[in-house]
Amino acid sequence: MNPQSGENPPLRRRAVIGTALGGAAAAALPGTAHAGPQPLSAARAAEAAPSTTSAKRPWKLRDTMTSDRAWADFLRGQDLLWSRLPTRWYEGPFLGDGLLGSMVYQEPGANRIRFTVQHGRVQDHRPEFGSGWGTCRLPVGHLTLEPVGTITAVDWRLSLWNAELTGTVTTSAGTLTLAALIHDEVLAVRVTADGGERVVWTFHPEEAVSPRRVQEAPPAGYTPNPPWTAKTAADGVEQVLQPLTGGQTATAYRRTGAELLLSVGHSAPSTTAAETDSLRNLRRAKSYDALRRRHVGWWHALYPKSFVSFPDQRLQSFHWIQLYKVASASRAGGPVMATTGPWLEPTPWPAVWWNLNVQLEYWLIHGFNHPELDSLASTLRQNQEQLIANVPAAYRSDSSGVGRSSDMFATRDVGRPGTGAETGDLTWALHNVWLSYRHSMDEGLLRDTVYPVLRRAINYYLHFLTPGSDGRLHLPSTLSPEYPVVPPQDTNYDLALIRWGCQTLLESAELLGVDDESAPRWRDVLARLTPYPVDADGFMIGADTPYAQSHRHYSHLLMVYPLYLVNWDQPENRELITRSVEHWHALTGAHRGYSYTGAASLYAMTGDGDTAVSYLRKFFDPATRYPCQANTHYTEAGPVIETPLSASQSLHDMFCQSWGGVVRVFPAVPSAWADLTLHDFRTQGAFLVSAVRTAGRTRFVRIRSLAGAPLKVKHGLSGRLTVLLDDGSPARTHDLGDGVLSIDLPRSREVLIHSGSRPDLVIAPVAVGEPGAAWGLP
Repeated sequence: MNPQSGENPPLRRRAVIGTALGGAAAAALPGTAHAGPQPLSAARAAEAAPSTTSAKRPWKLRDTMTSDRAWADFLRGQDLLWSRLPTRWYEGPFLGDGLLGSMVYQEPGANRIRFTVQHGRVQDHRPEFGSGWGTCRLPVGHLTLEPVGTITAVDWRLSLWNAELTGTVTTSAGTLTLAALIHDEVLAVRVTADGGERVVWTFHPEEAVSPRRVQEAPPAGYTPNPPWTAKTAADGVEQVLQPLTGGQTATAYRRTGAELLLSVGHSAPSTTAAETDSLRNLRRAKSYDALRRRHVGWWHALYPKSFVSFPDQRLQSFHWIQLYKVASASRAGGPVMATTGPWLEPTPWPAVWWNLNVQLEYWLIHGFNHPELDSLASTLRQNQEQLIANVPAAYRSDSSGVGRSSDMFATRDVGRPGTGAETGDLTWALHNVWLSYRHSMDEGLLRDTVYPVLRRAINYYLHFLTPGSDGRLHLPSTLSPEYPVVPPQDTNYDLALIRWGCQTLLESAELLGVDDESAPRWRDVLARLTPYPVDADGFMIGADTPYAQSHRHYSHLLMVYPLYLVNWDQPENRELITRSVEHWHALTGAHRGYSYTGAASLYAMTGDGDTAVSYLRKFFDPATRYPCQANTHYTEAGPVIETPLSASQSLHDMFCQSWGGVVRVFPAVPSAWADLTLHDFRTQGAFLVSAVRTAGRTRFVRIRSLAGAPLKVKHGLSGRLTVLLDDGSPARTHDLGDGVLSIDLPRSREVLIHSGSRPDLVIAPVAVGEPGAAWGLP
């Protein structure tokens, strides 16, 4: 294949694969974030299936977390609490169902309580004004609860188990008792009044203009969207209709006694369908109690899919709050998360950012065993035609891409290498989708999304690789995300993504049985691509561009984390990794929260749990310039949610890793955490890992295979091992050295690994060793 050609050679196939684009791909996905049960893939079916062994199995885990009562008690210890009225978005409770979102805090400058009303699908539809203004998320409005008396105190609890806010508001006139939740795109609030108090609600529509105006003026030629209108339906439902250029947003709400129900609909290109949708959602809800029954059923099924407990109370609570957060912000088939999630506020970041933010937002869903929350993979699958349209016209026959920021449909042109443009962001996002495949082993995801989209993303790079006088292939100038210098040639960010992409395409073709005519080209690139630029301080930004000033991103270290192309299993690279990470953090000033969570994950890869947790704690240190906030949200010139979510992945990296084809159990647990329990932690290869550590020693490891993939496990046990299948027979094993064991584990079977006499096989919370205050404003 001529790398300068716009031609896309046909695939020679040993097996037929689907590469449907656009509508065909979208048709295979649920249309909303609340779709009903879908057909299970082989791996998901194996997860749901009972064990193949009889009830008289010789060993079995005793899971103490099998009842609603056990879960309610455990999660109650992780709840957020408020004894003071929150005054900002990063202090208050937050509710969501993957689409509709609400933050709760004091109305600025008023004796009222604000419930924000925002929706992940509500955006503008004018791409000519860019993602910051023309296709940004748009505000909807907010409710205010307006007491008679002056607010003197609150006593609130955000229950993770029920995903419900409950509590009281005490005023100089009496008490308001409230409960609130969001389900099926309906915000439901029930408030009762005692003493001299009464319940007064007002809905305040907000102007449909970019939240970015908090930072800058609109672009030339930008005109405001038309004003909203209001009307009342025959059954007393009130509606606010917001016309848009090429769409509509509609908010419907109904007050009945102590209850208020509110729903938001959005349509595009239809300028009328949102009105119907909002009414349908509202009328389907019927009442607070009816909606709550469905709501708690969904959440009570969510949490027991996995379990983790460790002795640091504040970090443990934080960790479970992040699962609540991502489940409130994302559902497969729904919109990809914007940087604020569904909790839009005035911000410079009212869109989807593809050069770090979106990647960090989704990593934690894998270990937590929640592929049903993966709206990133479904977004890329549904919008393949748009990804093609994003590249310059001359390359659309075989290439795809996405620019730095976009709307929920990935609408954003990508620049050309050679112009200093940021070009690798789609490839990095596809690494997340590859991880989704590896954690599920769902061949459909590999066939219909990873392979066809990654093929086109790498093709875009291949058009611009040229041989130098050294015989190596070089890339002209591209931007290492947000490093503030003239973009260099051969940026490490792009070289790492090109290497990962070519390796992954070759592996994927082998797995799918595809004889791809581009395979020789991918092999040639891997053989001749210029080495990563390195100097005395470690990995550089790019050729002739050292890492010489503080940088919040770790884009120049992508080959180390999260791609693991250069890793700790390669002794020859350990000094280079250490030197690079130390130099990255030695230059201070620009570091942000994810600079610390990234360093924590990098040190976890090295097995240094104490250093890893020391960097992670910097994110929670109030003395840090950009620390985690009271409700576990985060701000950088405006609301963003990716960093707290990535902090949970840093914890996962301490507990269990599965890169390089090896499952590593307790690879970097801090020495202070002598006790730790994992249960059904999902790893690459579609394995569910359960393991218990007590008094600083691993007691047992149980692994269940959902897909029958090859299993290599670094178990962390010492002494003579016992390795038993779930029927009591010895498993076939092979010692690979360095504590790694290869185990023959068929699909839907389990293996138990322990040393010495059989320990108690109990899954239970560990005792708190480091007490900490609840999150919120307790």
